[in-house]
Amino acid sequence: MTILVDPPAWSGHGRLWSHLASDESFDELHAFAARLGLPARGFDGDHYDLLAADYQRAVDAGAVPVRSRDLVFRLTAAGLRRRKQRRRP
Repeated sequence: MTILVDPPAWSGHGRLWSHLASDESFDELHAFAARLGLPARGFDGDHYDLLAADYQRAVDAGAVPVRSRDLVFRLTAAGLRRRKQRRRP
């Protein structure tokens, strides 16, 4: 079981965010997110968006801190990377 979390460096809605992902399975990711009390709406295709305020809590619960590019590499290597579909105007 490896849950990965990148540093809170992504801005949105006036806050900083991290990404929480699994390099094993989505079931593992959803179970971990549920234990943290993250809402299902935080799931964004292949990761959960995690508020910066919750970063340390995720690490304390067992998430492994990694650089953002390492998180993407490991998602891709595991076959779990899902790119967002571009919206057409």
